[in-house]
Parts: sequence; C-alpha cells; structure tokens
Amino acid sequence: MIPLRRRAALSLPFAALAAPAYAQTFPTRPIRMLVPWAPGGTTDVQMRALCEQAARRLGQPVVVENRSGAGGVLGAQALLTAQPDGYTLSQMPISVFRQPLMNSRALFDPLKDFTYVVHVTGYLFGTVVHPDAPWQDMTQLVEHARANPGKLNYGTPGVGTSLHLTMEQIARNQRIEWTHVPFRGFAENIQSLLGKQTDVLADSSGWSPMAEEGRVRVLATWGNTRAKRFPNIPTLKEQGINIASISPYGLAGPKGMDPAVVRRLHDAFREAIFDPTHVAVLDRYDMIPDHKDPAEYVAFVQQTMTEEKELIDALGIRLS
Repeated sequence: MIPLRRRAALSLPFAALAAPAYAQTFPTRPIRMLVPWAPGGTTDVQMRALCEQAARRLGQPVVVENRSGAGGVLGAQALLTAQPDGYTLSQMPISVFRQPLMNSRALFDPLKDFTYVVHVTGYLFGTVVHPDAPWQDMTQLVEHARANPGKLNYGTPGVGTSLHLTMEQIARNQRIEWTHVPFRGFAENIQSLLGKQTDVLADSSGWSPMAEEGRVRVLATWGNTRAKRFPNIPTLKEQGINIASISPYGLAGPKGMDPAVVRRLHDAFREAIFDPTHVAVLDRYDMIPDHKDPAEYVAFVQQTMTEEKELIDALGIRLS
C-alpha cells in the first residue's frame, strides 16, 4: 500500500498538468452569458452581437440568458453559485459595484467574488420626453421641475442604476425635486413614456431610432461630447449641468476561474469587440469600444467603487 504522503506527491504532477490541458481544450460545450436586462434593449442587442462574434472565435455557442430586474445585479448574483469553469459569464453593469455601497447587507463583494474577464464599452445615455411635451431643452425641464416640486416623474431601468443616480445628481445640482419610477428595462420604460404615464425617460440609446423618426424628443445626451448621430442635441454640460455619465461595463465570471481559461475568453472577446459587425452595432447606439484586460479591469473596479462611494454618500441614497 502506498503511504498517504507518497500518494499525495505522486498526484501533484497530474494536477499540474490538468489545468493547462483543460484550458487548451476549452470550451467543449456552449457558454452561458447572463444579461441582466430585458430583451430588446440596447444592452441585449449589443451583447447578442458581441456573443455571436466571440462564439465564432471560441468554436462554441455563447448563449444569452436575460435576467432583468433588481437594477442589473441579478447576473452577478447568479455567478455566486455558478461553477468557475468558464461556462457561465455575466455582463457587469456599474450597478454591481454600487449594490454593496447602498445596502447594509451586501449581496456580494465586487472585488472578491468575481473573476473579471474583459471590459467592453459604455452607453450613450439621454434625457428623453414625449414629442407633445412642452419642454424643448433641459433648461425648460428644470424650470418646470423647480416650479412644481415632486410632480414631474422620470423612468429608469431600475433603482441604483447609473440612470437613477445621475437623475438624482442632476436634481441635487439644480436644487429641484422629481419622482423616480423604476422599470425592469427599456421596453417598459419607453412604453410608459409613449403612453404618457411618465413625463421623462432616462435611459440608454434604444430611443435613438424613435428620436430620428420624431416619436420622442431628446433634450440632452450625457457624454462629454455630443453624440455622433445627434450633433444638434447638446450635452448636459452644454446646458449648464456639469455632469457626464456613460456607465462603462464588461464581462466577468465566478471567482476562482483558471487564469488560462480567463485568457482564452479574454482573447476571443477582445477580438469580438473590434469585429466590424459588432462595431457597427455599437455605432448604431453611439457607443465606442473600451477594451481593458483583466488586470486593467480590476484596477478600474477599485477606482470606480471609490468614486461611487463618494457620489452615493453625497446623494444620501440608501436602499436598506
């Protein structure tokens, strides 16, 4: 009978060889991509285009699974119980980094509970109203809100999202009050605006085609510069509101993933980000590629959480 110590020693070379061999053959089955937003919105369309291009490079399908609601954190939550084998990934909106900053009981630790794979892009956000609305720009909207405290309501894709926090930041900046109405995604948000149940929509650029058709009116975009597709629409900053918001995001998996598998995934998705087919989808929504490798992404998460804590503390927003 082989002594226990000797058996353990004999097993080490095989364990050392197993990880590289696994990474060399990865993937051997479809990869599940969690998208924590409703189907048909900007993120869903962009992520499906990205996953299609990544699948061509990985040799296996990358299947999108929508997990909408809870301000975009349901994908991250699902990673907590997923196997760290590379077959479950999630889009990671910036609301994932805010969740533990706004709750007394954090669902997860963004710096310890995930493996960051690749950073992808950021959104074009905008303030949008019904074409019948009386406001032609942000100045008129703010003046109306100031004269009618709390009576204007605005829709976003959820509590704790960049849209929610930025609208509250605008209110604080302009010394006004308005009422937040959270939805599960863009489809519900835009339906409410078009049906005149809500006065203002704050959301990513799924509204672009409707704006071009005149079905909605865009009062401002939220980037540092004007959107390429909407050169006549001023930014918030140009209208006297010194705020910019693009809410950058990327992809992550469960903690403890094999570095070689992470590298394989990163390389495939990096190529997919810059594939002309995917870039064309980004152009459609006035988004731009913003690649970061895993190390750069982790550093970005650390910096973002520091900055977000300062903003959340200043706004006094707490969910629990």
